[in-house]
Amino acid sequence: MSYLLSPAISRSLAIATIAVTAACSDSNNSAPAPDPVVTTPPAPAPEPITNATFEVSVVNLTLGQPLSPIAAVVHDGEFRAFTIGEAATDGLELLAEEGDNSGFLEEASGRAEASGEAPVGPGASDALLLELDGDDVSNAALTVMTMLVNTNDAIAGVNNLDLSALAVGDSVVVNSIAYDAGTEANTELAGTIPGPADGGEGFSSTRDDVSDQVTMHGGVVTGSDGLATSVLSEIHRFDNPVLRLRVTRMQ
Repeated sequence: MSYLLSPAISRSLAIATIAVTAACSDSNNSAPAPDPVVTTPPAPAPEPITNATFEVSVVNLTLGQPLSPIAAVVHDGEFRAFTIGEAATDGLELLAEEGDNSGFLEEASGRAEASGEAPVGPGASDALLLELDGDDVSNAALTVMTMLVNTNDAIAGVNNLDLSALAVGDSVVVNSIAYDAGTEANTELAGTIPGPADGGEGFSSTRDDVSDQVTMHGGVVTGSDGLATSVLSEIHRFDNPVLRLRVTRMQ
């Protein structure tokens, strides 16, 4: 039996056949998908070296003894500012008699050093920052020195304080007594004391102290105590300790 299709149905079938053929042709001739792009992430930047930084704070505990500008130096553990019973160095002599710390800092030749800009009055304080080149503190030590300026050659400070175990954020507090540099006789005469009690020259290249060695300081004997030639008075007396030092590792 044969069937005759109407003209409308014949046209529909022809259009459908053409569409399927075109679709198959497009599918077979389409461009291949591109290869996936592989992106290599950049290498992480090296972490910067953190420098070890210490804050050094000094408080003057005396009633009437200004402290000369503070000298602070971080050095290797071999350096010592002085040794009890031994003669002071030239740099320490200059500091002890005049309050000038330049020669002392040059002798120390440390990894980091700082100097206060002005004297530290009684009851006042000063703070210095010392930053090392790098963070290796395995052999690092701190020395801080100053002069009691209403004296002939009294000094105070911390000698060779070990910093190797101080972690970031930690602090250590140390008190210091007064020492006699042993370079100038404790005459308390006018013209021999650089502080405001006298305004004298201070430093003398001649060492006239018979001991010529660093010792604990015995204190001052003032005009109030019966030493008629002294330019000092009872306000210039001092008890130990004469200063308090706080060292904080900041980073």
